[in-house]
Amino acid sequence: MEKIEHLGIAVNNLDEAIPLYEILLNTSCYKLEEVEREGVKTAFFQNGPNKIELLEATHPDSPIAKFIAKKGEGIHHIAFAVSDIKAEMKRLKEAGFNLLSDEPKLGADNKWVAFLHPKSTKGVLLELCQERD
Repeated sequence: MEKIEHLGIAVNNLDEAIPLYEILLNTSCYKLEEVEREGVKTAFFQNGPNKIELLEATHPDSPIAKFIAKKGEGIHHIAFAVSDIKAEMKRLKEAGFNLLSDEPKLGADNKWVAFLHPKSTKGVLLELCQERD
């Protein structure tokens, strides 16, 4: 893993959260995107070398809706940049971590993504991100 790529924060409503984070981070949202397959709308912020991704559920059965129902709004995941996501997935699986998928998926912000199950990471949902060519 190369660096923290971004922090993902689950919110009930992007229209309310975006202005709050624009003031908080003193920067504008640079990208809005929907990932239909995951039932989520995202908003991205860049603050220096740091990125924040806000996540809003698009339907009540989505992972974000379930997360908010269980835990409320807040930090949903930590994403790490990797240069070879398939090799990193293989390494982590061989080390005993449980992945939520066997193959990387298309994610937001032009990334290939894969998640590690929080049961194998002491309760923290971790995401691997690789830039798509």
